[in-house]
Amino acid sequence: MPEPSPTRPKRRGRLLRISAALLVLSAVAAYLVVQYVTGGGGAPGCKVLSGTGDGTSYEFTPEQAANAATIAAVGTGRRMPERAVTIALATALQESGLRNIEHGDRDSLGLFQQRPSQGWGTEQQIMDPDYASGIFYAHLAKVPNYTDLPLTVAAQRVQRSGYPEAYAKHEPDATLLAAALTGRAAATLTCDGRPERTAAATGPDAVRAALVRDFGRDALQETGAEVGGTAVPSPSPSPSVTATAHGRTVTVPVPDGTRTDATGRGERQRGWQLAHWAVANSSALHIDRVVYAGREWTGSGGDGQWHTTGSQGAGGAEQSAGAVRIVTGQ
Repeated sequence: MPEPSPTRPKRRGRLLRISAALLVLSAVAAYLVVQYVTGGGGAPGCKVLSGTGDGTSYEFTPEQAANAATIAAVGTGRRMPERAVTIALATALQESGLRNIEHGDRDSLGLFQQRPSQGWGTEQQIMDPDYASGIFYAHLAKVPNYTDLPLTVAAQRVQRSGYPEAYAKHEPDATLLAAALTGRAAATLTCDGRPERTAAATGPDAVRAALVRDFGRDALQETGAEVGGTAVPSPSPSPSVTATAHGRTVTVPVPDGTRTDATGRGERQRGWQLAHWAVANSSALHIDRVVYAGREWTGSGGDGQWHTTGSQGAGGAEQSAGAVRIVTGQ
């Protein structure tokens, strides 16, 4: 009786391996398509440049940009200096990579990996970036002379980390981010503006709600902000501002004067903070265009960069009025 030929089993095994490889490739391709469609196409999406022109930069994702913008907004809203914002951003870079994560060492959660069991708040509170940022600054403000301390020392006195030296390596990136997100460095933050498909809410009302969430209602009332043509109620006496708005636009007037706040931030710096905040949130809130101080950023429909506007037309009017105009996609 002849022995069975080994050719057929070998051929069958080869076919199985090829089929398995094709399935893996199909799965990878499907994953990449989903990532691209949902805005996670592999590229960071956002970039911040040094305002000194030395070529230093930091690239990060829209999610990280939005969280960083919140941290900066909460800090300036508390009248904390730029150094405090740098410390907070470096801490969040180390603890969570600027992501609002739902896990960590033991019961650590959120941007700063704060622990409910250690009195930082409830799980729900800690997972709120505004609350988490606020309580971080509240603890930092209690550190004597924290602005004069090395960053890693100041951060450690708040965090009580097992690896205190780890914060130091994030100081250069945090310094770049703080300069842009407090408005000291103008037109240095860019994003590609690719809209998130999973955005919870979009449009001018969503932008207004996010501005109030991060900066506080009083901060917007002081400027006489308008949303879709409706003025945000201002305190008495009302500031003297003139602004226009239409259906898809949020207009936040920023007086182009010399007045400074308690931290020494001028009005133009505040305007750039608002403009950069809008760019950082462009993917989540479907923001298409931001115009301020003679510069214009255009998102998914453009190149995602800042460009100088003409002296005539809307750009020139916005420059003279000192208004930040945020135009949404819907």
